[in-house]
Amino acid sequence: MRVLVVGATGGSGRAAVAALAARGHEVTAFARRASGGLGATPGVRAVDGDVTVPADVERAVRGQDAVVVTLGIAEHPLRVRLLGSRSTPLDVRSRGTRTVVEAMRAGGVRRLVVQSSYGVGETRARLPLSSRLVFALLLRPQIADHERQERLVRDSGLDWVLLQPVYLTDGEEPAAPAVDGTIEGWRVSRRAVGTVLADAVAADGWLGRSVAVSGAVRAPAAAG
Repeated sequence: MRVLVVGATGGSGRAAVAALAARGHEVTAFARRASGGLGATPGVRAVDGDVTVPADVERAVRGQDAVVVTLGIAEHPLRVRLLGSRSTPLDVRSRGTRTVVEAMRAGGVRRLVVQSSYGVGETRARLPLSSRLVFALLLRPQIADHERQERLVRDSGLDWVLLQPVYLTDGEEPAAPAVDGTIEGWRVSRRAVGTVLADAVAADGWLGRSVAVSGAVRAPAAAG
């Protein structure tokens, strides 16, 4: 398949690019500085562009079979809450996703996979109290943008999948996807999320669903 990854230089985006390329897909990596970070990756075409600029997105979407969206703000959330973001719009998720959806409709591309966050929308009530407080006090603008993004995806009329990972790490925690919103561990590696994003590109059973992505809890080894 020809797959476009939007937000390809972030942690989950890079992991998705790697997972898709490893499976033999023709991957286009799209970000503001994609060519600098991913230009030498075998089997990957890096395209520089701004996700809020329709012409940039339309060129990247044209001819694709599926689009994976992994937009976000890389800066520390406390700084963003107090001072705002240095270079990324606070509404980058919803603005960028709207632009992608419009380009997909115009180009006849149907499959859309979007990374959101656990605790948004239908999984909000499943968060522990401590996480609800963090969402309300520290991450309120970002969570509001996630909510707008999810509404755009659900109303898009496309063949969509929403992935909702728990707290992301750079470790090795494996992923446990679940369409019923249940979770195992509260931390999951970006690498594992990238694998699930690649899975979602071809998983017809997930269409029109939100999929919780938690860290898989390994069973303890049996005593010898």
